[in-house]
Amino acid sequence: MRGRSPARQKRNAVVMQIEFPGFCDLQVNGFAGVDYNNPQTTAGEILRSIEALRATGVTRFLPTLITSPFERFAGCARTLASVNSPAIAGIHIEGPYISPDARGAHPREHVAPASIEDFKRRQEAAQGRIRLVTLAPEMPGTLQLTEFLAAAGVRVAIGHTTAAPEQIRDAIKAGATLSTHLGNGCQPVLPRHPNFIWEQLASDELYASLITDGLHLPPATVKVMIRAKTAARTFLVTDAIASAGCPPGEYEFNGMKVILGADGRACPPGKPWMAGSSLTLDRAVANAVRFSGLSIDEILPMASVQPAKYLGIETAGRVTANWDPVEFRLTEVKER
Repeated sequence: MRGRSPARQKRNAVVMQIEFPGFCDLQVNGFAGVDYNNPQTTAGEILRSIEALRATGVTRFLPTLITSPFERFAGCARTLASVNSPAIAGIHIEGPYISPDARGAHPREHVAPASIEDFKRRQEAAQGRIRLVTLAPEMPGTLQLTEFLAAAGVRVAIGHTTAAPEQIRDAIKAGATLSTHLGNGCQPVLPRHPNFIWEQLASDELYASLITDGLHLPPATVKVMIRAKTAARTFLVTDAIASAGCPPGEYEFNGMKVILGADGRACPPGKPWMAGSSLTLDRAVANAVRFSGLSIDEILPMASVQPAKYLGIETAGRVTANWDPVEFRLTEVKER
């Protein structure tokens, strides 16, 4: 980092030029009009979306495939595995081993129990590229699968769950190390306590990823969650879909129509729940600074070196940007 401190910069409203490692996003379902969950999407379209991602500072990411029929999953995974780009650090599969009662935009009819055999055929379709699996600990077979994945070096995250606190603890003992978009992918009403959000916040063994668009989580919730997990154990993700980086309009996500509104919400027509986000990671960083009260120096690692280290990889490239309390504007993304 270089330039004036954020505290002094805020007092004087002076734009500060900063440089930092390229971003690493653990959860990208699509970008710039390209849906990674569509088996008709081509490798060329994915490469085009990677260039658009790079313009937002993202130089490493995990394309994310959500719950779908195996044939659809396999088609998407094969295409992603064929893309020759160092930006793709692996594949994140979110589902199908999730709770039908906390599935969000995931189709109920394709939610399924976990099994090592089912994962193996998915990993084969993905040519061994699956690096992260999000699952619900209460689903049949998930603890055995978690142990298998942890032994194989595949990261396991808890998400889209209704698990009891003891089931969260069992998943951690089996090898789970992350909470996927904590506070989302769950029922709208929970017991005050105990519940699985409190349990994950209190578990120092778990990192937590957060969607800081101001829509998935209110600013005060982001502030409290970062305080509970600490900045060192928090990652920023976008959960972006094809509408990210695009104007309001109609888009597709995993075979369903999604409407991106002027307020940034991406929702199926007539539904109150969101289907992924239209967030970009540079905006996620700027929002997290405002929501948390932490400095830009403290927030930037949550979007770059920390998620990369979690995957066991290095960040790529350097990003130069102009920073002030209101605007975060990238000026250059360069490899080195």
